[in-house]
Amino acid sequence: MTFDDRTDSSATDPAATADAPTPAAATILVCSSCRGADGADDRPRPGHLLAEAARAANEDAGIRIVEIECLGNCKRRLSAALLCEGAWSYVFGDLAVENGADLVAGAKLFQTSENGLMPWRGRPECLKRGLVSRLPPATAIALAATQKDPS
Repeated sequence: MTFDDRTDSSATDPAATADAPTPAAATILVCSSCRGADGADDRPRPGHLLAEAARAANEDAGIRIVEIECLGNCKRRLSAALLCEGAWSYVFGDLAVENGADLVAGAKLFQTSENGLMPWRGRPECLKRGLVSRLPPATAIALAATQKDPS
C-alpha cells in the first residue's frame, strides 16, 4: 500500500491533493453468533453486542463494521477480524463486549499503516493477546501461485 507523503503545506492546495491517495478503509467483521465465556445461549448474543459497541465507538472514523454468522473460532469465544484491501488480514479471539472501542482503535491504526501490517506498538492489549491468525493479502497469494516451484 502506498500513501501520499507530501508535506502538510500541500494539504491546503486543492490542486496538489486532488490525486492524493487515501488510506484504504478498514472493515471490522464481528462474529454475531459468538456466545459469552459461560457458553449461555443469551439473546442478543455477545457477538452482536460487541458489534454494537464497535459501532458506537466508530463515530466518523469511516470504518465498516459488519456482523457475520461465524468465524469458526468458537474455542476462543467472541471473535472479530480486521480487513483492509491490499493488506494483511487479522483474526482475534477472547474478546469481550467492552472491546468495541479497541476494535475501532485497532482498525484506525491498521488503515493508516504504510506497509499493510497492523503495528504492534499502539495496538490495544486485547488485540495483542487475542491474535489468532494473520493472513497475507489475496494479491500476495495470487502472485505466489503464479511463481514456478523451485524444485
